[in-house]
Amino acid sequence: MNLRNEWFQEELQKSEESLSHRPLEEEYSFYQAVSSGDIDFVQKNCQENAFTNPDGMGILSTNPLTNIKYHFVVTVAMVTRRCVEAGMELEQAFRLSDFYILKMDACTSIEAISKLHKQMALDYTRKMMLVKKSAIISKPIVLCMDYIYSHINRRITVEELAEHAGLSPSYLSRLFKKELNISVSDYICEMKIEKAQHLLKYSDYSLIEIANYLAFSSQSHFIQTFKKLTGLTPKKYRDHYYRISW
Repeated sequence: MNLRNEWFQEELQKSEESLSHRPLEEEYSFYQAVSSGDIDFVQKNCQENAFTNPDGMGILSTNPLTNIKYHFVVTVAMVTRRCVEAGMELEQAFRLSDFYILKMDACTSIEAISKLHKQMALDYTRKMMLVKKSAIISKPIVLCMDYIYSHINRRITVEELAEHAGLSPSYLSRLFKKELNISVSDYICEMKIEKAQHLLKYSDYSLIEIANYLAFSSQSHFIQTFKKLTGLTPKKYRDHYYRISW
């Protein structure tokens, strides 16, 4: 049977079964919520397990696990593109996409994919909240935020950021504090610890390797900073969260 005839047979069978897909409005509402940074809507959607609800879910594979994996890839692709259109930096959006699709590929159960989907959706949403906030932030500060994100594995100084933004170090420090309500050094620390959390969850790097990668002065400094910002030591954090979504 050629593909044309096979398609007609499939259409006839589906018509007789009266199968229906979810309304497009439901999917659009979810993508809109993520790209607009609507954390409450996205959390509610995840709590209701809308992603894994079989009602109206398209059949992309007869294998349930493979089917949900295909849907995960489609969802990440759609979320990524909507977020880019809404202002997320292109490279950041696609790095996130690659990261979560690779993690999904290693999942061996629908439950694990469901948990990873929640993390993915909330991660994009939180980042879009920052994007929306940056819309009212001056261009020099946005340049600094992007620079910090791209050079998180280096020791970043105020002088370095000031040169990148074309401002004096003292003026940049005042402007950063005024617009983000946090000092430059504290913001850099928070971004490094956020990166460390991902590495502790999803990699096998040792604490000293992570500390060195993120340019902390020592392992003890890394541990002290991590505990101050998260309430847990890196070891306890890894013991609790390591590959929890796999």
